[in-house]
Amino acid sequence: MNNFWKIFLAALLGCLVALGLIFFIFMGSLGAALAGGSSKTAVVPPHSILKIDFSTPISERGQSSFSLQNIQNFSMEDGMPLLTAIRAIDQAASDPGVKFIYLNTDKMNMSMTCAEELRQALSRFRESGKPIIAYSNGYDNLSYYLASVADKVIINTYGEAMLTGVGTSLTFFKDLLDKLGVDVQLIRHGKYKAAGEQFTQNHLTDENREQNQVLINSIWTSLTEEIAASRDFSADDLNRWIDNLELLDAETLLERGIVDQAMYKDELEDYLCTLFDVKEAKDLKFADLGTYAANKLKDEGKKVKDKIAVIYADGEIDMSGNPDTDIVGEVLARRLKKLEQDSSVKAVVFRVNSPGGSVQASEIINRAMLNLKAVKPVIASYGGYAASGGYWISSNTDYIFTDNTTITGSIGVFSMVPNIGGGLEKTLHVNTASVGSNKHSDMLNGMRKLDDAEVEYMQKMIEKIYTEFTGLVSRGRNMTPEQVDEIGQGRVWTGRDALTLGLADAKGGLVDAIAYAAAAANLDKYRLVEVPEHKSMFAQMMSQMAGSDEGEIEIKTGIKEVDRLLDILDDPRMLYARLLYEYDF
Repeated sequence: MNNFWKIFLAALLGCLVALGLIFFIFMGSLGAALAGGSSKTAVVPPHSILKIDFSTPISERGQSSFSLQNIQNFSMEDGMPLLTAIRAIDQAASDPGVKFIYLNTDKMNMSMTCAEELRQALSRFRESGKPIIAYSNGYDNLSYYLASVADKVIINTYGEAMLTGVGTSLTFFKDLLDKLGVDVQLIRHGKYKAAGEQFTQNHLTDENREQNQVLINSIWTSLTEEIAASRDFSADDLNRWIDNLELLDAETLLERGIVDQAMYKDELEDYLCTLFDVKEAKDLKFADLGTYAANKLKDEGKKVKDKIAVIYADGEIDMSGNPDTDIVGEVLARRLKKLEQDSSVKAVVFRVNSPGGSVQASEIINRAMLNLKAVKPVIASYGGYAASGGYWISSNTDYIFTDNTTITGSIGVFSMVPNIGGGLEKTLHVNTASVGSNKHSDMLNGMRKLDDAEVEYMQKMIEKIYTEFTGLVSRGRNMTPEQVDEIGQGRVWTGRDALTLGLADAKGGLVDAIAYAAAAANLDKYRLVEVPEHKSMFAQMMSQMAGSDEGEIEIKTGIKEVDRLLDILDDPRMLYARLLYEYDF
């Protein structure tokens, strides 16, 4: 029955997909022609201002958002990998040709952890003795957090302020599912394992509210502490102004010292001319971050034989899918195996940015990671998420670095069994009947509710895997299973709190993990390699159109929670170690 609906929807939208493919092929040919005509990298002026304006999105791997599985989010923009951006800023700190950084935060679109690691790089740049000038037409929480590291924080004279503190909203679908006649049974271990509650509750449970409040408070504390350390006011001052809604515009930001100056764009250009020691704006020499990185990093370490590999586990963990956008268990395991066998790779940084996923795929990756660890140092570096399955695959590495704003932990397991039989009868007047060889043959076909014996059967599976999960963590983190269970139960934590709980070893980003890996392998000189290599948007597009045996085209609604429920409907036998929702602060 599930396959029938998939085939029906695929046929219904087949014409649109075909038209879309023709468009993509045309755009791919156009992009290849354009790329061929502009293959030369722009030259960086010998004396210049390094301009960072985020017109090129910065993300974990710099992947564009193109995916045949997510056509509605198609983008023509290539992104820049976070590590490339950080290395370029660090290079600029010691480059006599770079006079200062001009930072414009108007177009920021990145995760909180990416902003945190960029801010650390900008702080190191300032420590080199060179200034940073930040400008924006208006500041919100994240853009101001990043800009506050600058020597001068400037706002447009008619600029706006949207500093309100961090928050998130959770969506619950139970009442809608009730109207449709669809029932979802949630089987889990851990009172804080809230994954799936969107479909079984119509409100926040006390435990879920508690963990989310602690999580948000921890993130905001991290941001305000860093902001206050860079400015002449306290975190308490900032919170008071926000709670009283005192931050309205450029004038109110100036009065409280949140910004240093207010200028129109032409006045800013005059100011930059003064700093750069030229008379007119046309004489200002800028190098954008992408061009600078392409010029300065292209030959770095090319002749060095010894390597440190940065391998990315970025996305949801599954047994199948598109390895360009998700973590496919066997694919990542093969990549880890290659690093294990490559004698030129002396140490590995395992960069994890995952809310988790399939238990089986997580264990396949964990096994490959343990085999690699037996041969060479493996250092974990956490991005936005290293939760549930993301923690499963990395908790046994040699050392764990985390950002303060990382979401981690979520040591728990769950399964969801949807029952759409009642919904088909109620809303579509479609009746179903099952025939099987045994009493419980149809228990997971999604057409009826599980009985008590079947729920107990599923619960036993969940309990077994939870015991294995806590045992795995206890071995990796040198805790007893009881200690792991106390901070487990599916509860999510920030990286900041994970450090105090023993779930991670040190605060730090990618560059800190790389430095630690080099020391662990006794390397003075090394070359960085990234696995997988960064793919341009057009390379992804052509790869997917050619057809990959590791991926498949799926129909998506665009609503993350609903799409995940549809995935579970497709295979209700799956056991999950993951967050079912991702935070949008």
